Amino acid sequence: MTRRKGQMPSRRFRVLGSGVSPRLCRGFIFAALALGCFLPSSAARAAEGKRDPRIEHVISRGLEWVANTQSRLGNWTAVENRYPVAMTALAGIALLQEGSTTTQGKYAANIRRAVDYLCSHCRSNGLIGDPNRDDRYTYGHGYSMLFLSQVLGEEEDEARRKELINVLDKAVRFCCNAQTDEGGWGYVSARDGGGFDEGSTTITQVQGLRGCRNAGISVPKERIDKAIEYIHKCTDMDEGSVRYSFKGGGPRPAITAAAIACLFNAGDYDDKIVPKMLSYADRNLRNLSEQGFGHWHYAHYYYSQVMYREGGEKWEKYRDQIYTRLVNEATEDSTGCYWTQGYVGPIYTTAVNLTILQLDNNILPIYQR
Repeated sequence: MTRRKGQMPSRRFRVLGSGVSPRLCRGFIFAALALGCFLPSSAARAAEGKRDPRIEHVISRGLEWVANTQSRLGNWTAVENRYPVAMTALAGIALLQEGSTTTQGKYAANIRRAVDYLCSHCRSNGLIGDPNRDDRYTYGHGYSMLFLSQVLGEEEDEARRKELINVLDKAVRFCCNAQTDEGGWGYVSARDGGGFDEGSTTITQVQGLRGCRNAGISVPKERIDKAIEYIHKCTDMDEGSVRYSFKGGGPRPAITAAAIACLFNAGDYDDKIVPKMLSYADRNLRNLSEQGFGHWHYAHYYYSQVMYREGGEKWEKYRDQIYTRLVNEATEDSTGCYWTQGYVGPIYTTAVNLTILQLDNNILPIYQR
């Protein structure tokens, strides 16, 4: 059955756990569809009705560019051929949001190659990456957990499911062992980094762990609880800002937005902290022309997730503004549409922007309301 945008029952069923048979899940899905239980929501139908042809064109051509720039090995890289694991995971997430899986859709072959590449880079200790080539390997590890966990939720091939479960089980163990005593993560493991930790890599790990847990992978609750406590310790309770690290570094709008998205993923809607964090993020990120805080695309990658979760007029107003900006900033040539802003490289900026532009597809569980 070809899945249309706005109809995502299969992903919702498969996050029940890795022990649930895909065939049994499909039986549940078909029965639910027959009863009309999983028709697209009114919000999804409204979003489909409002589709701007320019936005659709940029998304379509952007995905083509991502597919066209994948290497024969199945990976993508940032500038100077750096961060292949992180870039591959982020590009894979953008392709998944289109609706393709490893077995169905226009980009099935690209997603399969990305999965093969990342699985082949899972080391014996569980790290997905290569510390000899990547001086900030926890980013790639966290994004890989996120991408592969979303793939697992839709994987129909039993052999591939077993492989993904094995890789993610090991990846979770590595992630837990890499956590610092304070509860955060640094650019490398606690052992390799001497216990250094900071906010952005911590959020990447927590979102990856949450994706794994949603897909049925066992994740120790105390590890996520400790990470949430770390985020709370980094938060200025009066201002609502999240600083760079528990040890200091000043407030960061980008990390604050990422922290809110992370807390939402973890089910933490603390009435005292989150509203203040939201207020701080809104003050600093609502004006899309403001770039003084740095890391614009990283900030809006997470802030857009927060706004999407908020929904209603708040999301619609933000969505209209950021979609207009992203469409206007896109470059198009014979290979597709892509974005060159930022210093990490076009695959990073393009994958992040396509993730933002496709949130309304409501496909990946980690981004759903």
